[in-house]
Amino acid sequence: MSKFNFANLPLRWRIAIAFAAIYIIWGSTYLAIRFAIETIPPLLMGSVRFLIAGGALYALIRWRGVKSPSRIHWRSTVIIGTLLLVGGNGAITVAEKLVPSSVASLIIATVPLWMVLLNWKWGDRLRPSVGVFSGLGLGVLGIALIAAPNPSADSGAINPVGMLILVFAALSWAIGSLYSRRAPLPAEPLMSTAMEMLAGGAIMFVASLLTGQAGQVRLDQITFRSLLSVVYLILFGSLVGFTAYVWLLKVSTPAHVSTYAFVNPVVAVFLGWAFAGEALNARILIAAAIIIAAVVLITTRQTKGTARPAAALANIDQIEAQLVDSA
Repeated sequence: MSKFNFANLPLRWRIAIAFAAIYIIWGSTYLAIRFAIETIPPLLMGSVRFLIAGGALYALIRWRGVKSPSRIHWRSTVIIGTLLLVGGNGAITVAEKLVPSSVASLIIATVPLWMVLLNWKWGDRLRPSVGVFSGLGLGVLGIALIAAPNPSADSGAINPVGMLILVFAALSWAIGSLYSRRAPLPAEPLMSTAMEMLAGGAIMFVASLLTGQAGQVRLDQITFRSLLSVVYLILFGSLVGFTAYVWLLKVSTPAHVSTYAFVNPVVAVFLGWAFAGEALNARILIAAAIIIAAVVLITTRQTKGTARPAAALANIDQIEAQLVDSA
């Protein structure tokens, strides 16, 4: 029996699988982060997550014979790791000490709006099509419907500091994503991913020391659920999800890739219902349908005049082969 090779799948199937990874896995990471930081300080947890994932991936790639990255590659990955993992994911981890994980997923859903607008003004400078704008508006409508207070239930005010941190996280993630599309990076996508995780994890570890979080660790109080959540975040949230995201940024448009932020809240809501006993009513189901419709609009309507990078298309088979061989 011949060995299954992911790279032999049709291109559309490979892209679909990568999108499924960031749609479903990242939707579940909000709950995993919540469980992880129950007994582990947030910045320290994030640093451990990315240092282990990045270190393992970097060692594997170097063992396979890939040459060491250059200084300019390290500069780019430090910038990207700071924006995506420290300013983006790290801020989310901190904010989840102040707001529910479902609320965090809803606010981070503003990432597509930031990405499309920033790409229009400072990126490709191409005006989004009416279809993309309509999809963005529809997605925001669905998210607002989920976030709207339930009149039949008691609900406290959302912590404003947590809200501001999450808005900052969304903006930082959007800027880092757009910067990564043009930054000088290693030819091997997984090398870039490993370097970004190492850089982001190291900076987050320094931040945990400066904020005194390292001294707050109580090994005897860390629960099995927290440890299991960290393992899940390392293997799936970081190694699988982040690798798929970095690759998609090279072969798709910002408007398409950023649609994960519309799907993640839906996944988070259903996980809350399944594992945390949260209500799943008609309003939530309607909002989910609206968000899915928004994703369809954005992914089927090309941004006016936008084309995928020629270099990425020319080397797509090579990139995919490296992705599978190193996985």
